[in-house]
Amino acid sequence: MMQALSFRRATILDAEAITALVNVAYRGESSRQGWTTEADLLDGLRTSAAEVQQLIESDYSTLLLGVNDDEIVASVCLEQITDAVHIGMFVVRPDLQGCGVGKQLLTYAESYARQHWVVKEFVMHVITVRHELIAFYERRGYQRTGVVKTFPVNPEMWQAKLSGLQLEMLQKLI
Repeated sequence: MMQALSFRRATILDAEAITALVNVAYRGESSRQGWTTEADLLDGLRTSAAEVQQLIESDYSTLLLGVNDDEIVASVCLEQITDAVHIGMFVVRPDLQGCGVGKQLLTYAESYARQHWVVKEFVMHVITVRHELIAFYERRGYQRTGVVKTFPVNPEMWQAKLSGLQLEMLQKLI
């Protein structure tokens, strides 16, 4: 059973654990335990420790952690872009998905951003074929914008299993 979830900002000492959590939750067979897997869409890694460290050290981003009994079970990256906040690398440990952890973390992340930055909107990019994920965000007030871009190519990190993958921007106005 999961105890009460607590939240905190990530430190550089958390970078390896965050990297492992993000990669386990998005890619590979272990990600199939949860419903947010990209295992059928992409092979490889979602992020690297260097990228996570850079985000932690940046003045324009914050990584927030959901912690249960001293274990990092969820994380999200908030990046300040003028008066918008980009939400990315939103992840919950696969075996805890569907237990309300994601809802709690997203609520906390939005509140944190409003307390620390001038925010007029939240934005995120979701793979367009991830209908169940888009529906999750729509239930939380995000709207599809129709703004679509090609999924990035990064063969050193990941390889697409499907051609033509795209990202759509979702938006939540404050």
